[in-house]
Amino acid sequence: MDPIALFLERRAAAVDAGALFDGTKAVLATATSDGVPSARYVLVKEVGEDGFFVYTNYESRKARELDANPRASICVHWAEIDEQWRIEGTVERASAARSDAYFASRPRGSQLGAWASDQSRVIPGREVLLARLAEVTARHEGEDVPRPPHWGGYRVVPVAIERWINGEARLHDRFRYERSGDGWTVTRLAP
Repeated sequence: MDPIALFLERRAAAVDAGALFDGTKAVLATATSDGVPSARYVLVKEVGEDGFFVYTNYESRKARELDANPRASICVHWAEIDEQWRIEGTVERASAARSDAYFASRPRGSQLGAWASDQSRVIPGREVLLARLAEVTARHEGEDVPRPPHWGGYRVVPVAIERWINGEARLHDRFRYERSGDGWTVTRLAP
């Protein structure tokens, strides 16, 4: 079975079981060009045959790491259905058109926040951020908020996907899917 289709099927089951953030909350792990790891929660709203998409400020720490070392891992845990998924892959920037479309789908407050925040940069205090937000809000009053040039998406193209299913007596089910030509090979791993 295609692991991406299975991932989407299981995410729907997690949402039906009450998963937070529509089951899109995930840990994104990156590393610097010299291998220093870093991980943080993100939302993976778009998943399809073309990959797993995350969006951010291109000047943020995660973006700088993805640009310098274009490999990443995503980990999703849905406690509601006792499953964990790990996606390992290569990374590339999403197209401007895709980034524009996703940005346009975001709530207005999130759009304005993308303009106001110099993500991952030091600021002297929250009042600076709030002042920037007020300025950006006034600038775009009564009009659509365009996507900032410093904001957009990354696509994680999976080369391996692992599914972990909780089992009794810690005898969990683990399946590893690896790209093989146009399809996937699957192997069972010991827990």
